[in-house]
Order: sequence, then C-alpha cells, then structure tokens
Amino acid sequence: MTATPEPWVHREENVGGLRLHWVEAGEGPLVLLLHGFPELWLAWRKQLPALAAAGFRAVAPDLRGYDLSEKPKGVASYRVEKLAGDVAGLVRHLGYERTFLAGHDWGGAIAWCVPALHPGLVEKLAILNAPHPVLMRKKLATLAQARRSSYIFFFQLPWLPERSLTRRRAGFLKGMLRRDPVTPGAFSPEEIEAYREAFLRPGAATAAVNYYRAAFRSGLRVPGLRRSLEGVPTLVLWGERDRYLGPELLDGLDALVPDLRVVRIPDASHWLPSDAPEQVNAELVSFFRGSGGPPPRRLRR
Repeated sequence: MTATPEPWVHREENVGGLRLHWVEAGEGPLVLLLHGFPELWLAWRKQLPALAAAGFRAVAPDLRGYDLSEKPKGVASYRVEKLAGDVAGLVRHLGYERTFLAGHDWGGAIAWCVPALHPGLVEKLAILNAPHPVLMRKKLATLAQARRSSYIFFFQLPWLPERSLTRRRAGFLKGMLRRDPVTPGAFSPEEIEAYREAFLRPGAATAAVNYYRAAFRSGLRVPGLRRSLEGVPTLVLWGERDRYLGPELLDGLDALVPDLRVVRIPDASHWLPSDAPEQVNAELVSFFRGSGGPPPRRLRR
C-alpha cells in the first residue's frame, strides 16, 4: 500500500551562517509562518495546505533552537535581534524582497519586532495570541498577568527549568496539548509525540528557555517599536479562552498599530492554529489576498 505523500516539502539549508530547517507548500507570494513555544513547524500543519491552495508559497521554519534547526549556545544567541535577523535572512534566502508574515505566541513576539528591526520587509502582519511587547511589559506588572505568566520568572533560574520540562519525556507537553484546546483532538496523539520528540532533542529545552531569559533581560525593548507599524496592515486573531495571555493584553493596541483589525474568537484557546483552523485559514487567506499594494516580489537574480 502506497503512503499518501505529504502536502509539503522539507528543506534544510544554511541561512546567514545558521542551519535552518523549514517546510513549504505552494508557489506564489511568500507567507512566512513563525511558531511559538514549545512547538515547531508542525504548529502550522493545518494552515500550510490552505495557504498553498490559495496561491501562496507558505513557509514554516523551525525557529532557531527548535527541532531540526541549529541550536546555538548562550542566552545572547536568542535575543530578538538575532531572531528577527533569521526571519529577514530566510526571506532573502528564498529569493524575496518582502513577505507576508504571521506569528503565533513567541513567533508573534518576533513578528511584532521585525518591522522595527528590518523596515520594509513586511508587507502585511498577522498575529495570533501574542501580545505587543510594549503592552506585555505593562501588563506583567499586574497581578493577574503575572500569575498567568509565572513560568517566565521560573525560566530565569539556571538548569532547573530544563530539568522540569524534560521530565517524563517532556510529559508537560502531553498534558498541556490535551488539556488546553477547546476543540477535542486539536492535537492528535501522533502530533503530541512529534512535539515531545522535538523538545527532547539535545539542546532544545535550553534553547527554548533561553528565549525567555534573553527577553527578560532586554524587556524586548527595540528602538522604534512604537512607530514601526505605520504602513503595515495588521491583523490580530485572539482565542479568548487562553490560559496564559488575558484578552486585556489587547487594550491600547490601536494606539500602537495604525492599520489594525482585531478578530476575537470566543471558543478557541491559546493554540489558535490547531484549535480553530478553519477560521484562522479563512482570515489569513482573506487578509493576505486583500488590497493594499503589490504582493511580495522575488529578488532579481
């Protein structure tokens, strides 16, 4: 019996001195999809075919430190300047001048910063359950969000977070991905196992925690961040049954994002791409297809 071929292809190449792995599907304007913690490219498995069918080249990388991508040592290797540099480097490596950019969770935090660090790179920006860094810093000072984000403070300790996260073969992932989603079976047993295997790769747990260590030390303070989204149409999708990020993190966002549309999804959790894939797909396709300038172009060779 012949196995059904995957609707995407895997690639692994050196990008700006760092070995990155990504999955891609389709041809056309570039849509770059950035996953969050503690995931991998597989977070976008339900979006890749839909975006490809809509006429886009959809690319979902493993962020540095995750799954099959390289895992540089040291907290400084995970500063947002490095992470945004990977995004810009991959866009150029794929032969484009600009990209449509979508990010969830930590991928969203990176995506918020890319326009400030690499002006002109992002044609349109889509954010899924990821607060703007300016608002996150403000809300972390409140008791409610500090409680939800208590793990961030725990992650500042040396070695103990890694030991805790890798116990029982990264058993926290199994519990979290079964418990959190609103939609039953949002993550299949096979997908959960793939997440666990990826997180248990040598160096992966430390790399994932180093994102938080680097961010805590810098506060994700990026020059020009408050004004970087002028001329960048932005869509924010927010699952309102998020156990980790409260909807009040959207308060004040319109003051930072001139061209903003917010879509609240009441019956979806933090894991929005897996929990409400049909609505996410429809919103992303409509947003990236909509008017607002020419689509991302390839570089002239």
